[in-house]
Amino acid sequence: MKLFTTSLFTFLLVQASFAQVETQETEEEVTVEEVQVEETELKKDPDTTRVNLGKTELIIIDKKEKNSDNEFEDDFNEHDEDHHKLPNKKEAHWAGIDFGFTLLMNDNFENKFENYPYFQNDAARSQVWNLNILEHKFGIAGNYFGLTTGLGFSFTSVAFKDNYVLSYAADTLTAGIDSVYTYSKNKLKATYLTMPLLLEFNTSNDPNKSFYLATGVVGGVRIASKVKTVGEFDGKEFKEKRKGTYGLNSFKLDATARLGYKDFGVFASYSLLPLFDNGVTAEAYPLSFGLSLNF
Repeated sequence: MKLFTTSLFTFLLVQASFAQVETQETEEEVTVEEVQVEETELKKDPDTTRVNLGKTELIIIDKKEKNSDNEFEDDFNEHDEDHHKLPNKKEAHWAGIDFGFTLLMNDNFENKFENYPYFQNDAARSQVWNLNILEHKFGIAGNYFGLTTGLGFSFTSVAFKDNYVLSYAADTLTAGIDSVYTYSKNKLKATYLTMPLLLEFNTSNDPNKSFYLATGVVGGVRIASKVKTVGEFDGKEFKEKRKGTYGLNSFKLDATARLGYKDFGVFASYSLLPLFDNGVTAEAYPLSFGLSLNF
C-alpha cells in the first residue's frame, strides 16, 4: 500500500511538470509570434524598432542616414556646402600702398605759372606715397557694388627745378634762386591723414576674379610739413630740413579714380582745393597718378 501510494504521487508530479513545460512553451511561442508581428508593423519607421519580451520592452534606434554610413561626416559636408553657398566677402580696394608722381596745375589745368616759375615742378622727382591702413565696404549689391571708406596717410613732395629757395613771411610765399649753394634735392614735403568715400564697382562677386573701379573723393588733414634740401657747398655735401607751414592749406580734397584687377591697379587724383591758402601765392592744384598694391 505504501509503495502504491508513492508511485501514484510520483506519476501525478511528473504529469504536472510536463503540463507546466507545455504551458511555458505555448506562452513563449505566442510571445515570439507577437514580437514578430510587432516588428513587422514597425518596419515602417526605419529609425526605431520596439521589441516586447514579456513585460520588458526593448527600443532600438538606428541613427544611420539613408545615403551615408557616417552621420557626422554628412552633417559636416552639408555645413561645408552651405558655407560655400554664402555670399563672398565684401572686398574693398583701398587698403594698401600707392606710389606715384605729382604735377602742379594752374586753375586752367595747365602746368604753366608765368609769374611763379618755381611752381613748374619737376614731376619725375615729385613723388607721392599713400599708406592706406584701414578700409570698410558697405555692400549694396553683394560684392558687385558698394560704398568704401577707411583711413590712411599721404606723403607728398613737390620738387623744385633749379636752385629755388622758398621763403614764407607775412602770409606770403615767395621763392628766389640761390646762387651760392648747388642743390641736388630741393623739395616741399607734406603729410596728411586721409579718409576716402568711394563708390566701388566689381565685375564679379569673387574678389579673386574681379576687375574693379572705384571713384569718389579723398579728404585729408595736414599733420606735418617741411622743406628738405640736399646740396653741396665748397666741395662738401650738406643736408637741411626746415619745418613750417609754408602757407600750405590745412585741408585737402581730391577727386580720385582707382582701376585694376584683383590686388593690382592704377590710380589718379586731382585736388579740388588749392595746395596753398588763398592769397598766399599762386593757385596750384596737384595732379597725382601711379600704381596701387592692395592688401
